[in-house]
Amino acid sequence: MLRLGTLFSGIGAVEQALIRMNIKHKIVFACDNGDIDINIDVEEEKQKIFNMNSKLKKKKYVDALYQSSSRKQNYVKQSYLANYKINENDFHYDIRLLDGRDYYGKIDLLVGGSPCQSFSSVGFRGGLEDVRGTLFYEYARIIQEVQPKVFIYENVRGLTTHDNGKTWEKMQKVFIETLHYKISEPQVLNAADYGIPQNRRRLFVIGIREDLAAKDFEYPKEKGVDNLEYFMQDFLEDNCRYDEKRANFTYSKKDGSIKLKKVHGVVDEKYTLTPKVRDYVLKSGTKNFRTSTQTDMKIARTLLRTMTQHHRAGVDNYITISDDGQNKVIRSLTERECLRLMGFPDSFKIVVSTQQMLKQAGNSIVVDVMMAILKEVYNTGVFDDI
Repeated sequence: MLRLGTLFSGIGAVEQALIRMNIKHKIVFACDNGDIDINIDVEEEKQKIFNMNSKLKKKKYVDALYQSSSRKQNYVKQSYLANYKINENDFHYDIRLLDGRDYYGKIDLLVGGSPCQSFSSVGFRGGLEDVRGTLFYEYARIIQEVQPKVFIYENVRGLTTHDNGKTWEKMQKVFIETLHYKISEPQVLNAADYGIPQNRRRLFVIGIREDLAAKDFEYPKEKGVDNLEYFMQDFLEDNCRYDEKRANFTYSKKDGSIKLKKVHGVVDEKYTLTPKVRDYVLKSGTKNFRTSTQTDMKIARTLLRTMTQHHRAGVDNYITISDDGQNKVIRSLTERECLRLMGFPDSFKIVVSTQQMLKQAGNSIVVDVMMAILKEVYNTGVFDDI
């Protein structure tokens, strides 16, 4: 059974990938603060926590810190716990305050990313000390403390050129020289090349612990946009109705591929744009700035965590309801449609507000891309003894 740990866990793309691939697994821990920021002296609190002799004491202490410092709800945690089997005591709020030593030797696969940050301009001198103060440092620290067999690191596609390449140069040295992992060269993968009709390009790095016997990792071959079986219109509730009792958008039990039934549905009017918002969305710009006003894309634009907050023309995705040539009526995507465009079947439970779910979907990794990566990880033989 594969033992999984995730950082910046979100709504569980790798967890969903493992489910769709029918791979037996156990979620050992997850960590996501749900975008709740608290003002603390991290090093001071870390020293207190890491000196505690019980994982449960550490967990309760950190939870209390968050409860006393913020009234915000961790909506990511709500979504996660509603959809995956995990001991709640192993869902952590803060990677900075997570003691990876509590999970040493208990993780086969660690998955997550971290915000892209500049590091010091000084040369690579002190391993992890050289990237201290960044969330990448915390990510690397957890790898060092947990010692997973494999890690999958995900980030924005511009990571390798960030800060003139200095950011990736330091990260690469930490992965190889400090943590002792064989890593793949970063590669940008587009969801539209792996069966999901969304142009979403993200960078991935795969690391295999150097003491393990395994073949070199090779990135999955692209299926290609020209081989897409479905387009965005197929994923819409108008054409594939959401039904709690009948699974119209699901996946093959044999190979995990997306399966859908074309059943007409009706979308709630709350997603329809008012004439004022519609006119703003369909504006082509100003004299000095032009933007696309195309709606009804066959391949969706990148889903963003800020969907519907600003209704930015040429950025978000809109669907035409009716058009008589004068009074075009359009709507935004529903949260269920956004989940589908991230590779989540309709069995995924929505337990938060529309706005929170759109935000969580926009933050996620595409499940089908993760599935393609996992297949190649297994092909290295690193998990043969599991």
